[in-house]
Amino acid sequence: QVQLVESGGGSVQAGDSLRLSCAASGTYSTYAMGWFRQAPGKGRDFLARLTWRSGDTYYADSVRGRFTISRDNTKNTVYLQMNSLKPEDTAVYYCALRSRYATGLYLNANVDYDYWGQGTQVTVSS
Repeated sequence: QVQLVESGGGSVQAGDSLRLSCAASGTYSTYAMGWFRQAPGKGRDFLARLTWRSGDTYYADSVRGRFTISRDNTKNTVYLQMNSLKPEDTAVYYCALRSRYATGLYLNANVDYDYWGQGTQVTVSS
């Protein structure tokens, strides 16, 4: 059974940085992992994606240049480094895993992923 466990969320001031972690277990095949977030009263939005074998990354326009997705293969863990945080970054952050092979897709939709973590809260105050 695949499990994704996020950690690293918290409450910070505007301009601060945070690094989120997502540890995957029980998986036999990982094609890609992604990060999404959901603000109160809104849908769950794509932030970043990393293709596991190639290391290729893709970002939403809203976070490109501020957020960085990376991985540690030895720990089966994906990270999201978030810099210059803003109050509008306040949300519950989720990691997701896609096990199915894909080609030519951005993998930026919720339906592109097979497994989800429980989420970690990030609160940015001004």
